[in-house]
Amino acid sequence: MVEQRRVILDCDPGHDDAISMILAHANDKIKIEAVTTVAGNVEVDKTTLNARRVCDIIGLDVPVAQGSNRPMVRETQIAESIHGDSGLDGPNLPDVPNTPVVEQHAVDLIIEKVMASDGDITLVPTGPLTNIAMAIVKEPKIIPKIQEIVLMGGGTFGNWTPAAEFNIWVDAEAAKVVYESGVPIAMFGLDVTHEAQATDETIDRFAAIDNPVSEFVVELLRFFKKTYKEVFGFDGAPIHDACTVAYLIDSSIFDTVDVRVDIETKGEFAYGMTCVDLLDVTGREPNVKFARDLNQEKFWCLLSDALATYS
Repeated sequence: MVEQRRVILDCDPGHDDAISMILAHANDKIKIEAVTTVAGNVEVDKTTLNARRVCDIIGLDVPVAQGSNRPMVRETQIAESIHGDSGLDGPNLPDVPNTPVVEQHAVDLIIEKVMASDGDITLVPTGPLTNIAMAIVKEPKIIPKIQEIVLMGGGTFGNWTPAAEFNIWVDAEAAKVVYESGVPIAMFGLDVTHEAQATDETIDRFAAIDNPVSEFVVELLRFFKKTYKEVFGFDGAPIHDACTVAYLIDSSIFDTVDVRVDIETKGEFAYGMTCVDLLDVTGREPNVKFARDLNQEKFWCLLSDALATYS
């Protein structure tokens, strides 16, 4: 019997969020308890619609709950230049998916699931951290019951400003709540996710699998690769969010180090910066397991094997 990690995927689909969902559903080491959505790559009604669409495509039958439609303090910010108007531009998607949305707000669903657990639920946020922070603020009793928070965000450099990565920059106040919560955190920032770039060779490898889900992923990556080339000059599409699930399946894929990370919320030019103390210059207690390298062959094999299960 394979030991399973019970997870709540908190996301803002998003091309790489969709691939993260596909990887999690395909692997028997992961048990998805719910999918919750947040405003980020696009507005929350669109991210929710996209989460439902992905559930339809991969046959994932779990509660889908719509969450926060704006950051805790600031106005909503979105990334249409990367993900397109729908948030999942590229494939042809159904206008009305079959997967329903539960009436419960995502924050309340997270609280309910964690409080009813034996302390064995991992939260996997791959968008802004608004829902997670709001759950912690609303019901602090969940803090000791969260097994781990495995997140995509931050890094030692930025991609939305010179200092800040998009997910953290959108809601740095929420990130501050999460990083200071005391919950164990594994952080997959740009330092490692930029290594997970799907090149033409990788996309062709996925295309050769030749099933409806692999075709969907190929269409996603072709669009995503195009926008990353136009906006950032990259030759590949970084599958940022799938790094979180890959870590939960096989932590040996990544090289990690325990460090202190603090969130900048007041700087004129550095708002949203994750201050990663790699050299221990502050002497403060580490609060994050920081990923800084990945095994390319293991990572791509894991994704290929996942796509093949949908044949």
